[in-house]
This record gives sequence, C-alpha cells and structure tokens, in this order.
Amino acid sequence: MFEHLPVPYGLARYGVAPDHPGVKRCTDTLENLARQSFRNFHFVGNCPIGDRPEELPLTALVPHFDALLFAYGASKDKRINVPGEDLKGVVSARAFVGWYNGLPEYADLDVDLTAGDSAVVIGQGNVALDVTRTLLAPLDELRKTDINEETVEALSRSKVREVKIVGRRGPLQAPYTIKELRELMHLPNVGFASPPEGWEDLLQVPRKKLPRQLKRIAELLEKGSTSPLEDSEKAWQLGFLRSPTAFLSEGGEKLEAVGFEKTEYERPLAELLTGEPQSDLNALRAAKVQSTGQKGLVRTNLAFRSVGYQSEPLAGMQEIGVPFDVARGIIPNDRWGRVLSPSLGVGGAASELTAGHVPGTYCAGWVKRGPTGVIASTMDDAFLTADVLAGDWEHHALILGGGGGENENASVGRAGYEGVVQEIRKRGIRSVSWAEWERIDAEERRRGKESGKEREKIRRVPEMLRLLDS
Repeated sequence: MFEHLPVPYGLARYGVAPDHPGVKRCTDTLENLARQSFRNFHFVGNCPIGDRPEELPLTALVPHFDALLFAYGASKDKRINVPGEDLKGVVSARAFVGWYNGLPEYADLDVDLTAGDSAVVIGQGNVALDVTRTLLAPLDELRKTDINEETVEALSRSKVREVKIVGRRGPLQAPYTIKELRELMHLPNVGFASPPEGWEDLLQVPRKKLPRQLKRIAELLEKGSTSPLEDSEKAWQLGFLRSPTAFLSEGGEKLEAVGFEKTEYERPLAELLTGEPQSDLNALRAAKVQSTGQKGLVRTNLAFRSVGYQSEPLAGMQEIGVPFDVARGIIPNDRWGRVLSPSLGVGGAASELTAGHVPGTYCAGWVKRGPTGVIASTMDDAFLTADVLAGDWEHHALILGGGGGENENASVGRAGYEGVVQEIRKRGIRSVSWAEWERIDAEERRRGKESGKEREKIRRVPEMLRLLDS
C-alpha cells in the first residue's frame, strides 16, 4: 500500500467529522489486516507517486507487481467558476474540513472566523452540514473529539453566530442525509430559521404522497430545531432555489457579499408523481430548475464553497496505459473495478463503441465512481473490486505486462515491495512503515490522553518524521 502521507486511512482520518467517531471505526479493518498478515502486507507511507525526482514513478512499480489498484480518492474540490471566487474570505469546504481534521496540507489555512457574525455555505451536501455544525457546535462538545487544539482555539475566537446553507435546487433535491439534518436540528442552543418562501411553496407535494425517505426529511424540516429560534444564541438556515452568481467586494480584496440568482422548478413537483414509490423518489430527486432572472445578495465576510470533490490523474498513468476521464473525474472502468481503455476494445483504437481491460489494473472508491456516497458504500465498493481482482487472479486473467494469473510463468520472479525498495532509496524518499505509523499513533494517543480525548493529531509531516528519527 503506497500512501503519500506518513499515516494511513485517508478520508476516514481527515474527512470524517470529529464528532462522528463511530464512522471512523472502519479503520479497524486495515488495522486487523496489518497485524494478522504482517508478512504479506507492506504499508509504504510518505511515498508520493508521480514523475518528479522525489516521487516514485508508476513505471517503477509495474515490473514488480501482478496488479495495481488505484484507490487514491478525490484530492481536489470543484470550483463554482463565478467572479470573485478567489477573494479573501471565500474558503474551500474541503480545505476547511482538512484544517479542523489536522490534514497537513491545510495545517496553516488562513480562515478568518472573526471577520463577522455570519457565514454562507454554498452547497447542501453532508460536507456543507459538517462545516456548519463545526462552526456552531458548543466548544465543550468539540473538545471531547479528536479535533486539534489549534482548531479549538481558533473556534473559541469565532464571531460566527449565524450560518446560511444555500443550494440551487429545493429541499427534496438537496443531497444531505436525514442523519446529518437531525444532528444540526439537535444542536444545543442553536435555532433553525425556516426559509422565507415557506414549506408549501418549496415542497409542493402533500406529505402523504411523498416517498417515505423524502417524507421523513420534509417532516424534520417542518418540525425545526429542538432549541426555539428566539431563545437560541446561534442560528442556521437553509436557503433553496438560489444559484450563486458572484462573490462581491468593493475593494476587490475581501469578501463583502455573495450574489445569487433565484431559480424555480421547471415543472410543478406534483406533476412528477406516478404513485409508484421508487419512480416518485427518483423523479423528485432529479427535478430540474431554471433561472428566473431575479437577483439578490447576502452580506457576509465568510463563505464556504461546498459543491463537491474531484479526482485528478496521477502523473505517469498514460505511460502504463491507464486512461483518465477528466470530464467525469474517474478512471474508466467496468463498474466492477477493472480499468478499461478504448484502445484495447474490439477493433482497437479505431473503435469508439468498445473497450478492453488494461491487464492487471483496477480502481476503487471515488476515483472509480466519483465522489458520492458515504464511508459504508465506499467500503462495499472496495470489497467488490478486491473480490473481482482475486477472482481474475484465480481464473488466470491477464496481469501487468501480459501473461496469466496464478501459477503462470509471467508471474514468476516478481519481487513485489522488495523490488522497489532500491528505487525508493535512490530517490531519497524517507518511507514510513506500518510499525513506524504505530509509533506516530501511540504518540498521538498519548497527547490526546493528556487533554482527555482519544488523540491529538500531529498536523505537520516534518514533525511526524522527527518523531520517528529521534
């Protein structure tokens, strides 16, 4: 397992909200594997893959392995592509989540939580709700989690008291889950402000005709928060049918307002119903909106862009025959995780209708199907790809460099990790083993225990390496 950070677990460690410790228990699977299969499993941390001098090229891996599985997720967040997006005060939700979760890439993120008492979050997925909950949650509750002390100190100085979560479609189309909504509704001393349009105009469907999943969401929204708005110190609001048009600033440096254009449903939602639950669910979820031309703005000094993540290709993929679909942000595959290339289909490169498996290459997770779903669905996807890879091996499918699988001559002499060790050393890469990760883990837990919580993450890579080399 080659990982560009010195520590494992990726999204589970750096993407899951600190107050969701149960979700992070998915890491137990890898931990158990590492202990039970220590002779067959090698963790190679702090080893970036790429074509720069300090990176390990993919071409160095191919001769030594029978298969490569790409599971590197989505390292980039999508932009809205409207004027003013780079103003000071416009923050990527991915960066903010990385900052409060201790991701080294964003250890020094410059986010000013003292600029004003309001914030706007653009996008209504679970990440947007995580950002909102972190901004509004009681500090005493956050201190019990593995959120970093530096983050808690910054949040203690925050002046944000109101957050608006804005989306271009309606409450039945927003990608949040009822679990995340309920958590926000139950935050102590935080009230929920209903949208100005009123629920009848936004929902447009009698509640008894809604599919069960959407009915529960509608009922939760209409019921509101457990803390009455008028008695709460902080508040949040969902804004629907609004598409961002610009981030505004008179001086051209700091954010002062966000401009929006109002949208409307292309068709009345009630007209989409057929009486068949699954069909109604799909139709209501997919309901489209169109512009009305009406403009408005929300004054704020802090806005978070939360409209999705995006995967990028690794340098050197083309050299080993692995394509990348830039438009979709995925490695083309056959849904089971086998990497596909049009040049290997029936008719070769001249054919646009078929594609063939790039021998020995597989993908899983967000780089396979896009940044959708939750940890559980991503785990299921990974298990599926692993089962397919194992099945291909047992049935002597083609492996890297040609040849068949188990017991085929083409596989004889492949050295695996031991074959690339010299290349790693030659490039001056200070790789981190699983045993060394366990030392980092133990130190983080020791620091956390001093503060009365599970762990205090080490936020910077040089500090991790100093710990190991001291």
